[in-house]
Amino acid sequence: MATSVVLLVEDEAMVLLDIEGALIEAGFDVIAVTNATKALAEFDRDTSRINAVVTDIRLGSGTNGWELARDIRGVVSTMPIVYISGDGAMDWHAEGVPQSIIIAKPCVMVQIIT
Repeated sequence: MATSVVLLVEDEAMVLLDIEGALIEAGFDVIAVTNATKALAEFDRDTSRINAVVTDIRLGSGTNGWELARDIRGVVSTMPIVYISGDGAMDWHAEGVPQSIIIAKPCVMVQIIT
């Protein structure tokens, strides 16, 4: 049975490790990166291997999570997108891609896994 692969994008190292660990424990394979440039490089390497994207919205300098999700959805229009953010939920309706979800940080890991 094939394992689902999640592309996880989070610029805070401790948060990245926590979420990555929870996803792995739940049975997912995880590609964990710290910025949108690395995420797009992983995605472009083989778009068919990634089954979902979990991204922070504020990713430091450069492309943010809103833009990253739009770029990915421009290639795979059905890609499931989960945004995680400590302060971006108010912008989700205007900035988020259709049929995405947003989870406020801090969050319980089960929110991301399910």
